[in-house]
Amino acid sequence: MDRRNARQLRCYQPTLVPGLLQTERYARAVIRTDAALTEAGVERRLANRMARQTVLEQDDPPQLVAVIDEVVLRRVDEELKDVLVEQVHHLMALATRPNISVHLVPTGVAMHIGLTGPFILARGADGGWVGNLETQLGGVLVDKDDDLSDLLSRWETVRNEALSGRQSIERMKDVVKPWI
Repeated sequence: MDRRNARQLRCYQPTLVPGLLQTERYARAVIRTDAALTEAGVERRLANRMARQTVLEQDDPPQLVAVIDEVVLRRVDEELKDVLVEQVHHLMALATRPNISVHLVPTGVAMHIGLTGPFILARGADGGWVGNLETQLGGVLVDKDDDLSDLLSRWETVRNEALSGRQSIERMKDVVKPWI
């Protein structure tokens, strides 16, 4: 299933802001960490990432629920502070859309099943689910019923560790307050 055809998206990310929610500056900074890429390669990947985000702008966009570990928003140095401030404000703005929910797993939750890695679940118009496990080498498609059942269970466990949408927005405000 193509994400453009998904009716629901569930995304968990313990290390980065999910690609669908990244600002251009944040995405560029993330992509540039790959020292093997030329500047043209960085720009190509960036264009592809930004193009994928149009799924959230289309008529009748999918419902997206993103769960992000709070530590992702606190991983900042002086050089990237402005990029992260912009990114957090972007997340807060997206979280006000009726089709997007952003939830933070607070830093006080030291261990949970999601720390084993990021994943995305997509549900099509037919009601069927497909998963994607993100790895260093790309994504691994998950479409077997037993594996999907496990991923959906892990999703529920991770989602239950996260703050509500309203609490998450308040936490995001608290995160950026010292930086501005």
